[in-house]
Amino acid sequence: MNSNASPSVAPCLTFDIRKDYSGFSLECAASFPRGITAIFGPSGSGKTTLLDCIAGMVSPDTGKIDVYGAVVFSSKERIDMPLERRRLGYVFQHGALFPHLSARDNIAYGYDLTPMSERTVEIDRLVELLGLSSIMDRGIANLSGGERQRVALARALATSPRLLLLDEPLASLDAAYRASILTYLKKLAAELDTPMVFVSHSLSEVMALAPQTMAIADGRVVAYGPTPEVMAHPEVAAFADYATLENILEARVIEVDCVGGTSLLSVGDAILVGPHTEAVPSEDIVVSIRAGDVILSMGIPPLTSARNAVPAVVRDLREAGGRALVEVDIGERMLVEVTPASAAELRLRAGLEVYLVLKSSSILIFRTNTDLRTDRR
Repeated sequence: MNSNASPSVAPCLTFDIRKDYSGFSLECAASFPRGITAIFGPSGSGKTTLLDCIAGMVSPDTGKIDVYGAVVFSSKERIDMPLERRRLGYVFQHGALFPHLSARDNIAYGYDLTPMSERTVEIDRLVELLGLSSIMDRGIANLSGGERQRVALARALATSPRLLLLDEPLASLDAAYRASILTYLKKLAAELDTPMVFVSHSLSEVMALAPQTMAIADGRVVAYGPTPEVMAHPEVAAFADYATLENILEARVIEVDCVGGTSLLSVGDAILVGPHTEAVPSEDIVVSIRAGDVILSMGIPPLTSARNAVPAVVRDLREAGGRALVEVDIGERMLVEVTPASAAELRLRAGLEVYLVLKSSSILIFRTNTDLRTDRR
């Protein structure tokens, strides 16, 4: 794979830069299309440095950066546009909110700094999209971690940025809030059409959110392209933690059987039997299913303790890190991890119809409303 190749969509961001520090140098070049692009890599790989260069918080030593064709940095032309003129939103890992202001005033701060002629979204719209109406008058100290990140998102978007930069915004959150924020990010991308650059060292977050990914290690681009291809790239396999790979999927509760201790869930075109949940029928939720917890079967399996045997179609198969990652379609994309030997014995290939077998206890349910709770039985 060409590490500098980019999807064939008009870019919203193009860069070719170098930044040297004692003992470390960052040298990256790419063009990012509209939509969500992830920057993936291990700690210390240069992800945040790259984001800071794009934002204008750090000046590269050499190179060029342009946003929608407008040059914001050029060492050759001696252009280094300050952060406030680049019109880029930035969300930090810990939110970086003003602790003395309410949620409402934090959001209004960014909005008030934006000239009226450049405003493309109103605060009321952001409050609606991010489900913030009940916490607007609270102080920052009285907000949960997930609520703080949603306020940080609203504050960044209130400036009507041309591009939203997110530096590991889920790293400090527990699993329930992480699932919630991922859902909101998808919703924001669809509703506001604001391109996002999402930095993460989590394979699962990248798979759940970003159609395209640039992987970097030791300050260099090692792969760039469609996310499934990047995640199976041999150089990425050297640092990717496939053992933690989980499918984070949007779902809806169909029925809750309190007596039987189960629930019926709609995920894509599939109906899954999950654990009991406090969520109510018709409530939108998020489910997490570890890629290694799913068994592939070539037909409907005989009677087992597993409650789910779901028809699926194989879309792709790639080997990475001594594992075979099988991309299957149930109306939503899922990844299943099997051994290369199993993949060969089953003769897995694109277009093959299979069944996904999994226990209800392998499904982790997250509620995405403001009163978040995690359910697992």
